[in-house]
Amino acid sequence: MSFADDALALLEAFAARAELPRVKALHLPPPPPPGGLRGEFCALELQDGLVGQSYVLLDRTWEGLTAQQQDARHDALVGQDALAVARGYRSADPLERTIGFAAMNAITRCLFDRAGFAPPPSGDSIGGLDPQPGETIGMIGHFTPLMPRIAERGARLLVVELRPELVGEAGNVRVTLDASELAACRKVLATGTLLLNDTLDRMLAHCAHATHFVMIGPSVGCPPDPLFARGVTLLGGSWVTDSAGFVRALRAGEPTKAFTRKFSLQAKDHPGWSALVERAATRPATSRPAAP
Repeated sequence: MSFADDALALLEAFAARAELPRVKALHLPPPPPPGGLRGEFCALELQDGLVGQSYVLLDRTWEGLTAQQQDARHDALVGQDALAVARGYRSADPLERTIGFAAMNAITRCLFDRAGFAPPPSGDSIGGLDPQPGETIGMIGHFTPLMPRIAERGARLLVVELRPELVGEAGNVRVTLDASELAACRKVLATGTLLLNDTLDRMLAHCAHATHFVMIGPSVGCPPDPLFARGVTLLGGSWVTDSAGFVRALRAGEPTKAFTRKFSLQAKDHPGWSALVERAATRPATSRPAAP
């Protein structure tokens, strides 16, 4: 089955044991500045205040969601069954898929909170890859802010991109369209965008020899189990600590860092989805999440 099928099956298992909150709102950022990094993510908020993020700068997703916000389709999300919205992640429509993925992330956070589970804090921004002089680190997508942190360690960087205008070589950074070149990399860094553009399994197939496959980004908040099962070794995401402050900042196009913390989750630290569902089903509703 696809990652979408596997992940949604886990959400269904959670919903079978507990009543899920409905959708409160979809929050969109302002127009992203030309060449800027702000405004990359939307947030779907549940009625319990928990949020899930999703990337909005693929193709014309942001423009489509903004146009949709002006009509009744956007308002119709309010009060909807969150699981039904999450099922849109299977859709071929990029807007439904984007919103569905945000709903999936919000429901995952709902389970974690109800089960009293919080993933460990992140030790660094590159998923513990520890680049060494002379080795080649694979990067899927031109993740500009992290490139200097790898290059300064003396490692070479192989970046696999979909945009031909970025192809080229400068210093110890090589950008290519050929994903098969990842086969030579033992350490690979990818963003959560792979979960939206339907390239996850294809990219993983090129990384069969990698000992580390790290996936990072604010939208990496979905069920971890199907990713670990596919060979992802670490998930690095953004854990919202103040939902109200986070939503205000996101809608204003301001930094959200003050309202989040970075987490790093490996399979050894994850109790497993089934165990968390069982814990959530038997835990008092007033209990709070475990301290990170």
